[in-house]
This record gives sequence, C-alpha cells and structure tokens, in this order.
Amino acid sequence: MFKFIAIVAGYYFFGLLGAFIGLFVGAFIDRLRAYGSGGVNPMRNALRQTVFLETMFISMGRLAKADGRVSAQEITHAEALMKQLGMTAEHRALAIDLFKRGASPEFDIKPTYARFVSVCGQTKHLKQILLVYLITMAMADGHLHPEEETLLAEIAELLGYSPSYFKQLIDMVLNQSHFEGGQASTETSLEDAYKALGVTKENTDQEIKRAYRKLISQYHPDKLIGQGLPADMIAMATEKTKEIQKAHDLIQQTRNI
Repeated sequence: MFKFIAIVAGYYFFGLLGAFIGLFVGAFIDRLRAYGSGGVNPMRNALRQTVFLETMFISMGRLAKADGRVSAQEITHAEALMKQLGMTAEHRALAIDLFKRGASPEFDIKPTYARFVSVCGQTKHLKQILLVYLITMAMADGHLHPEEETLLAEIAELLGYSPSYFKQLIDMVLNQSHFEGGQASTETSLEDAYKALGVTKENTDQEIKRAYRKLISQYHPDKLIGQGLPADMIAMATEKTKEIQKAHDLIQQTRNI
C-alpha cells in the first residue's frame, strides 16, 4: 500500500528518479509496519538502495564496454537482474539509461563512486558486496578480460581497497564460483576451497574457522538489508553463502574438524 503511494508521489514531484526512490521508501515502510523498525532509518536506507542500484547499473555498463564490445551475455545478465528486482517498465527504462550511460566512452565513473562512498562509505559490507557482485558479473562469460580487471582495480581503489586486497578478493570470488552447484573431492577442489576462504592449508583449524565465520557474516541477509542492500538482491548474497559453505565443508571433511 505505502509502496504504491510512495512511487506515485515520488514520480509526481521528482520524475523517474523520484519514483525509483519511492519504490524503496514505500517497500521499507511496508516492511516496518509488518516487522517493526529495529532502529533503522527508512529514508537513509532508501537513499542507500537507490545509490547502490545506480552505481551497480552504471558499473555494469562500464564493465560491458571495457573489452570493446557489449556481449549478448552481458545484456542478458543485466536484463536478468532487472527481472529479479521486479522493476516496472519505467524503472527498467531508467536502469537501461544508467547502463548505457556507463557504457559511453566519454563517461567519467569517478563522480559516481564519489557519491557512492559519500552515501554508503560507512557500510563496510555494502562496499564489498558491490565489488563482489561486479567481479562476479565480469566473470559471467567465463573470462576476466584484462580490460575488465583494470577497471575493477580502479573501482576497488575508489572504494578504498588496496591492490593486494583486490587481488585476494578476485581470487576468493573466482574460487568460490567453483563450488556453485555440486562439489568434488579432488585435490584441486581442496586447493580451491582454501582460496575461496582466503586461507591456505598452513592455517590452523581456528584460523580457518574465523575466516569462514567472517565471510558468512559479510553475506548475512539482515546485516546487508540493514545497511541498504536492496532486498531483491539478497538472493545473490545467499548464493555466495552457499558456495562458501561448500568450500568450508570440504575443508572440514579433509581435516576431520
């Protein structure tokens, strides 16, 4: 009910962007009425959600164009995300405009990330989940092209991450993806499992457990929604959690923890 009112009011006063913000403000108010406030400011969360999605679609366009051409797979990936978010035709049009804007050769991405850091900079998990999502999307075609990695490294720097941490994060995301679906028990899979958690076989059981718990905490749905991740994008975080769980399970089996 409140979501519909907020969308109409946002569109009336501010156009498509206002409707976009109204979508999240209304949904959040409806959620608060159903589950209680939990001390979360809905306006702040709605702004973070809007800025997150703006940054996401602009970055997707930039990544798609990084290797010189926008592939059919990349367009399909963007359309699938819009469908997952349940966007109206108007909101899809806005998202497509953001995607095209990011893909434009003359577009400067730095102001976009300056705004993102200004609005979401205090939310450590939200910054990282954005970068993880972008790395995952860049690898959607099975390859991480040099131009894409260069752009991701620039984005990581704009988010405040060091080059060494960025390299570690790419390695972790790549190896976590090896545990999508079924899992094998080969020696290679075990090496992948350690890399997926950001540890090595030399680490102690306690150190591995701490790394696992830290990763699971970073993808916890309530924490991410509380920081401003759009609720419809939680499914992507849930998939990462499953991959991390499978990697940890394999390590546990081999160590008899």
